[in-house]
Amino acid sequence: MRLTKRFRIGTAAGVLAGVLALSGCSLLGADSGDSPASGGTAAPHATTGAGQDVPYDVTPLLKPAKKYFGASVPGAPISMKNVDAYTRMTGKQPNLVEYYAGWGDGFDATGVRNAWAEGALTLMSWEPFDTPLADIAAGESDAYIKKYATAVRKLNLPVVIDFADEFNGHWEKWGTKDATPTQYVAAWRHIHQTFVDAGATNVIWAWSPNIVNPVPDVKLKPYYPGDAYVDWVGLIGYFTAGEDNSFDSVFGTTRDRVRTFTKKPILLLETGAVPGERRRADIRNLFAGVAADDDMLGFIWFNHKKRADWRLEASPLALKEFKRLAADDRFGFDVRKPS
Repeated sequence: MRLTKRFRIGTAAGVLAGVLALSGCSLLGADSGDSPASGGTAAPHATTGAGQDVPYDVTPLLKPAKKYFGASVPGAPISMKNVDAYTRMTGKQPNLVEYYAGWGDGFDATGVRNAWAEGALTLMSWEPFDTPLADIAAGESDAYIKKYATAVRKLNLPVVIDFADEFNGHWEKWGTKDATPTQYVAAWRHIHQTFVDAGATNVIWAWSPNIVNPVPDVKLKPYYPGDAYVDWVGLIGYFTAGEDNSFDSVFGTTRDRVRTFTKKPILLLETGAVPGERRRADIRNLFAGVAADDDMLGFIWFNHKKRADWRLEASPLALKEFKRLAADDRFGFDVRKPS
């Protein structure tokens, strides 16, 4: 198993200004791409009358009636131990589990099955640390992409893929210092088309810029692959010290810019709040902001200790507030029964 630890966050000036990064675990095992385990729930309409397998229909998951209540925790989803602990701590089962995978890692079919068995969708942040986007677009990774797509299709459970996130930041190896918008779009479209050609339409594609606050001069529209290639917009942004912590101050400018070129629903793909006196208020703002916007799908809380202690358990009073708000029936649902 190859582990690449990475944590990153782009913010305006403050105690956490700069760039931070994390990545999680991706496993290529003997069962990568195997069919769902007997304990899981099979895809609806998974076979035709002739017994031919057909792709899982992700449509009901694209904009469900309730909000996603997501988490990124160490070791998940290959192990659900920390997800279960998070459930006990917050009083609610996460239904979206995020992990990080390096380009070249194999598809973690076991992890996807583990999450699905507990009613959670898996979101993989796929990070091309050592392969230029131009090379991906030119087809130099085609054998790898086809193998990966085939494994995803073979498993035939819904998976969310976020490729080369925070591309609008200068801190990423695929960011503004190392790749052009044209190269980024070409790589994204090439990967997407390869999955389609492999029949892997059981993927939800999340296009994920960092919030524009630390990079206000970088335009997002040139990086957008197009509505035919994107299902969700996944914003990455944190409540940090040294700046206004209202929901609109953190996410509003980015949301408004995105809305000038796409109406795709928005997920807060990675968020958290620094520990301290303001954390309870930040959590209130997070829940209220997501609940108030019908186009906001939900959020994923980054529950790790990396440079800052983003773990909810680090702030008992804030955790109590989080648990109170998480009890709202609008947040969380079993992804195996989205309607």
